[in-house]
Amino acid sequence: MIRNTTIAGLLLAATLLVTGRTWAQQDPLYSQYMFNTLAFNPAYAGSADVFTVMALSRHQWVGFDGAPATQTVLAHSPLKAQNLALGFSAINDKIGPSRQTAAYADFAYRIRTGEDTRLSFGLKGGINMYQADLAKLSTVEVDPSNVNTASQLLPNFGFGLYWHSPRYYVGVSAPKLLENEFDAVNATAVVQSSEARHYFLIAGYVMDLSRDIKFKPSFMFRTVEGAPLSLDVNANFLLRERIWFGAMYRLGNAFGVMAQYQLNDQLRAGYAFDLTTTRMGAYNAGTHEIMLSYDFRFLKGRTISPRYF
Repeated sequence: MIRNTTIAGLLLAATLLVTGRTWAQQDPLYSQYMFNTLAFNPAYAGSADVFTVMALSRHQWVGFDGAPATQTVLAHSPLKAQNLALGFSAINDKIGPSRQTAAYADFAYRIRTGEDTRLSFGLKGGINMYQADLAKLSTVEVDPSNVNTASQLLPNFGFGLYWHSPRYYVGVSAPKLLENEFDAVNATAVVQSSEARHYFLIAGYVMDLSRDIKFKPSFMFRTVEGAPLSLDVNANFLLRERIWFGAMYRLGNAFGVMAQYQLNDQLRAGYAFDLTTTRMGAYNAGTHEIMLSYDFRFLKGRTISPRYF
């Protein structure tokens, strides 16, 4: 009974995101955000100085029917004019009866601020498609006259700043500036929801502990009106420029571990696992996140610095 009640509450919360006047966190979370930065900061485009393609799949609260699941595909590259870069991001995010599918183009303009530092200004623009099918809520008896499958295309744009060197980075961004209203009609009323602005602050640093071991602390701070502040703190170690391993803590919400392996100079694979620290953690098998990243190096003989971010 407890499990069914929890699932019903989860699905109801998901439904409210798209069928009620709410101001809450709507964008997906990522445990490996430091390797997935383009999803929420367009200024990250081209920062690796190679054409990079990345795919990530996140499955949250495994064991719940209708639990959140997110698939993300990113691609970005510097242009021939080295101060310009382009990127593309596609995100499919599903929770219970609601789904959002987004496609965005990213543009970055980069300037040198020192011998090995760059400041990048980024713009993001694209569309989100929100859908909600209340008939999929199997925990309640649905009156067919009140069932509504709603979908709407919502254009949006955002911006970001990203300052980095080979050893550290700082970034701020707001990937969605428009607070689009989402209207749905059922048999008795018109209900509304809005896209909420999310603001991100990220930073990280890499230091040498020994010849073969590096230490990289990082954090991501996220705020959105109507939801608690979110802070992720990570501590990762890099062994012989090949193996990342470490831990994460999401303030008041979750803790976990992560690892990444550099299979060769171009291909990386990563995995993260976290458990919620709230009462909900007793009723699910945790969150799993898998990532693959590939760097295309078309210029033979070109030397690329190790990828720390």
